[in-house]
Amino acid sequence: MKESLISEPLKPLFAGAGESPAPGENEFQAVGEPMLPERFVWRGEELVIAEVLERWKEYSRPGAAMQERYLRKHWYRIRSAAGREMKIYFERQARSKAGAKQRWWVYSVFDSE
Repeated sequence: MKESLISEPLKPLFAGAGESPAPGENEFQAVGEPMLPERFVWRGEELVIAEVLERWKEYSRPGAAMQERYLRKHWYRIRSAAGREMKIYFERQARSKAGAKQRWWVYSVFDSE
């Protein structure tokens, strides 16, 4: 399988057809864990997650300025209902104030050769 770098935003779809969590629903399901939506919009099309193949976390490296490690990203390797495998991630901290709501990203897509 060939992995192609994408680095594009994903728009999560929560309960029903809404674009954000339903009332009383939070984007985090447990302390520190994001709720992985079943559906996203990517490149104008709905992407339905059929299976999570792998999950892991990315931490910052301790350094001179920061002695503790900080959880930066939650990663998922998923298979869509259409059979496409992708690496996606959730950023714990937004890249900027303007992009505060953009937390989900497609990192790469796997194409069968």
